[in-house]
Amino acid sequence: MKALSKPLLVTTAVVVGVVLAGLVVFLFSKAQAPDPAAAEVVSADSHVLDDAGDDAVTVVEFLDFECEACGAYYPVVEDLRQKYAGQITYVVRYFPLPGHFNSTNAAVAAEAAAQQGRFEDMYHRLFETQAEWGEAQESRAQLFRRYADELGLDMSAFDAAVSNPETEQRVQADFEEGRALGVGSTPTFFVDGQPLVIERWNDLEVAVQAALQR
Repeated sequence: MKALSKPLLVTTAVVVGVVLAGLVVFLFSKAQAPDPAAAEVVSADSHVLDDAGDDAVTVVEFLDFECEACGAYYPVVEDLRQKYAGQITYVVRYFPLPGHFNSTNAAVAAEAAAQQGRFEDMYHRLFETQAEWGEAQESRAQLFRRYADELGLDMSAFDAAVSNPETEQRVQADFEEGRALGVGSTPTFFVDGQPLVIERWNDLEVAVQAALQR
């Protein structure tokens, strides 16, 4: 089976074991693909973790909360955000892979938290607990609800958001736009609108440094 894009390649043997174990790529029918001309790397409702202003370098990550490769890159991303605070705008978009049973459930939980202004809190919680629920073959929606409760969210509003079809549609909109942009695996990064091929742990930082120097 062919994929939309080449899988994530990492030269270090240890990294290969971690990243490729969580990497999933897949094939879609071209007849069902959205119009690439209408796709935007950042949409009006994209979740911005760090906003450094109009002149900043913009990094966009299409991610799947259940993806082990995304989980492996999570601390790399957090270090990058801290190191380049005030210099980069960091944007997160959903790309739940079909092969992960709870990827959409996790994204819906994050989006429900976002409706209360708590996206980043849920973003952190989902990655920090990924080992507890990732690869489960049954719904972990109740576990995600518990996380929301522990974060102090309004649970009536959270439950209403989770059950509202528009919440999942918001997740799906990111997914479809990602497909139109050529995203086929996670994590996929764009730096100032250009897709980045990751081969080494520091490729993202190298790309950010190069963009800052332009």
